[in-house]
Amino acid sequence: MKVRIGIDVGGTFTDAVAIDNESFEFIGSTKIPTTHSAKEGVAAGIIQVLQDIMQKYRIKPEDVSFIAHGTTQATNALLEGDVAKVGIITLGQGLQGMKSKSDTNLGDIELSKGKYLNSENGYVDTKENMDEQIQIAIQELLAEGCTSIVAAEAFSVDDASNENKVIDFCAKQGIPATATSDISKLYGLKVRTRTAVINASIMPKMLEAATMTNDSIHKADIQNPLMVMRCDGGVMSVDEVQKRPILTILSGPAAGVAGALMYEKLSDGIFFEVGGTSTDISCVKDGKVMIKYAEVGGHSTYLNSLDVRTVGIGGGSMVEMEDGKAINIGPRSAHIAELDYEVYTDADKISHPVLKTIQPKKGDPNYAYVECDYGVCVALTMAGAANIAGYVQEGQYAYGNIEAAKKAWKPLADQMHLTVEECAEKVLSFAAIKNAKVVESLMKDYHMDPRTTLFVGGGGGGTTVVPHLAETMGHEFKIAKNAPVISTIGVALAMVRDMVERVISNPSDEDILAIRHEAVQKAIQNGASPNSVEVSIEVDTQRNLVRAIAIGSTELRSKNRLKAQLSEKELLETVSANLNLPVSHLFISGKTDGLYAIQAHQVEKKLFGFMKTKTTPLRLIDDEGVIRLQKKNAMVLSSQAKDWSSVLNHILEELTEYNDGGSNLPNVYLIIGKRIVDLAGLPEESQIQSLGDLEIKAIPQDQEILVIATKRIDG
Repeated sequence: MKVRIGIDVGGTFTDAVAIDNESFEFIGSTKIPTTHSAKEGVAAGIIQVLQDIMQKYRIKPEDVSFIAHGTTQATNALLEGDVAKVGIITLGQGLQGMKSKSDTNLGDIELSKGKYLNSENGYVDTKENMDEQIQIAIQELLAEGCTSIVAAEAFSVDDASNENKVIDFCAKQGIPATATSDISKLYGLKVRTRTAVINASIMPKMLEAATMTNDSIHKADIQNPLMVMRCDGGVMSVDEVQKRPILTILSGPAAGVAGALMYEKLSDGIFFEVGGTSTDISCVKDGKVMIKYAEVGGHSTYLNSLDVRTVGIGGGSMVEMEDGKAINIGPRSAHIAELDYEVYTDADKISHPVLKTIQPKKGDPNYAYVECDYGVCVALTMAGAANIAGYVQEGQYAYGNIEAAKKAWKPLADQMHLTVEECAEKVLSFAAIKNAKVVESLMKDYHMDPRTTLFVGGGGGGTTVVPHLAETMGHEFKIAKNAPVISTIGVALAMVRDMVERVISNPSDEDILAIRHEAVQKAIQNGASPNSVEVSIEVDTQRNLVRAIAIGSTELRSKNRLKAQLSEKELLETVSANLNLPVSHLFISGKTDGLYAIQAHQVEKKLFGFMKTKTTPLRLIDDEGVIRLQKKNAMVLSSQAKDWSSVLNHILEELTEYNDGGSNLPNVYLIIGKRIVDLAGLPEESQIQSLGDLEIKAIPQDQEILVIATKRIDG
């Protein structure tokens, strides 16, 4: 049996899971304390937990088909200010050089309160004696205590040769170095340099850990390369980590979403990763995680990461008190106050509880706890409230001793003239208000339909937050299978993801094809099976930005995840629930090998029924029941591959709209087997045709395909 192993390095524990590579069934897990103090750092824990899980489940080295780990090391380094001092070598000449010198003088970047990333600057005039000046600048920056170097030049995204010279000189001396053009291909020297400096600041620490871990994997006779979790939900090779460790920042929340996306087959939903102190909330739409540019210490970067929003509510969150009443919950948690949870304490220890308050940190408000006989002190927590109110079921990870929790909460309830259950519900409502505000913002930002947006709970504290919040907001919810290790499962199941961005005014067909090819090649280099790579192209005409995102499976992941496909009847029932329409109103308008286009005819009445609008909503669903694409009104055409061009021409004639600003082309999606080729948003007919032609050439000309199109306003 082939096995996938995922390892997640947390602040407290390092977890490992084993997953059956064929069925994606959960085999088992193990955990050890994270090895912060070991000479090898967290790498020691990765090796130890790997050995544990292989021994525990009798996994042979040759049976490991995929191994990856996620780590908070980069994030923690930035939060704690444990970063290298960075020397910035700015290259340029004349007035442009002077402006570049100003733009790249970043000084000290505040990472968190009282923690800074320090940098020094050097300048090289590229007009003469450049090689000599570069070597002098490197030595001067090293003398200032810099241990990493960044090479920065305006417009290096067009010609990186000067920046690469600096990198070459550093490589010869064994100095970690980053070129801004390697981090991003976007213009904007200041933001590009800032992103590169953050990357360079964590390079020494990450280089050491990545090399040590990778060497140990090889010593364990595991032949498949070690992959590392990225902040956008994909994985990358160790070689890439050594060049761009910044991509591992915030990879912890990304792993949880990857687990929900793959393991729970989530189409449209909000994912909650609930720990003891906080909840990370993120969004999945059309089976894709939502991505944005990350901020570090309040500074914008060109780092694409999961759009995750953190709320200071977790299973261990404590109840805030004022004038003898509960007024809030969080952000302080029981472990910060060094108190035990009431709900995980023996009921007989909660004897004669007396309500008291504590300030866990200087300047904190008062938080509730109870002191019992024999000096037993326990916090009143979110987990306790959720257990009392019946939201945590027996057998779930957060389930505890409800009798103990009720005894601990009774003094507070009596003081507020409530029953224990009413008191718990009131406190849960405080948490729901905070979480709902964030969820509503996410749903608004990504135009989510509240009726069909599923809440999915993960993490050990998932049941303490999600069921009550879903009830409050009127949403369906589910707790992910193996929720406490869903992040580690996400690492084991992650896809390879890479992206290329360019600033191009009026991009030609050749520009689009070149960027697409580059994205595909990067994904393949990072371990994606060539036949599995899907690419979406985004063209932002206002910002002259072209983006290609390539997503693919690792070599042994490119087969079907599950053997049991759903029947057409089951797929229709899934879409029926999603559209809130009877199955009898639905029809299959087209299908490929693995994807079904299911539609309905709808009539919307407006102005008291005097106006009627006919629409044909679409749900493109795969044979495992995941809705991969949804549109309010769509045209679906089936054809053979050889007829692609004539089908496209028909769509362009039917759906292109003309106005004073010119023509608005339709959004076009080419469906080949289980692949969705996203051609939406391209500004020129020739670009849609060229990218479609590229995909069509690679398949038999008699293969059945689907072409889906919407007017821009509908899609």
